[in-house]
Amino acid sequence: MKSVLNFAGVDEIDDSLAALPRAARKPVIRRALKKQLKPVAREANNLWAGAGQEAFGVSEKLRQGQPKVSPSNTAVTMYVGSTEAAPHAHLIEFGTEPRYHKSGKYVGAVAPDPSLGPAWDAHKDQILSGIASEIGKEIEATLNRRGARGR
Repeated sequence: MKSVLNFAGVDEIDDSLAALPRAARKPVIRRALKKQLKPVAREANNLWAGAGQEAFGVSEKLRQGQPKVSPSNTAVTMYVGSTEAAPHAHLIEFGTEPRYHKSGKYVGAVAPDPSLGPAWDAHKDQILSGIASEIGKEIEATLNRRGARGR
């Protein structure tokens, strides 16, 4: 599921990012997005059927075998999804149809037990309202670090 976020203040953020060197812009946005998305992963892990297992995490990369997205050169993409500890999380999240071996033997079905979806629903308003301020904090911190180093 791909979500495209639209929110007010994009022009102001863009102007603030322009104060940073080009190489520092994407890392600022990545740090802000990661910080804003961590509560979703934490909540999903709390709701996860395999309690105690870190099934969900925040990353800028997909695991091997997951379908890749081809963003533009200026896009910053961050994912909340299953980790290596629970590569089967999607099967539990969405459930499965009845499954059969080639011999015809029935091997079961899995009922959906969502945890990531409800976690996103619980935090999305907070995330959408907090992204702009978090990017602003990251820009300020980056400018302060660069100033302290004399750059």
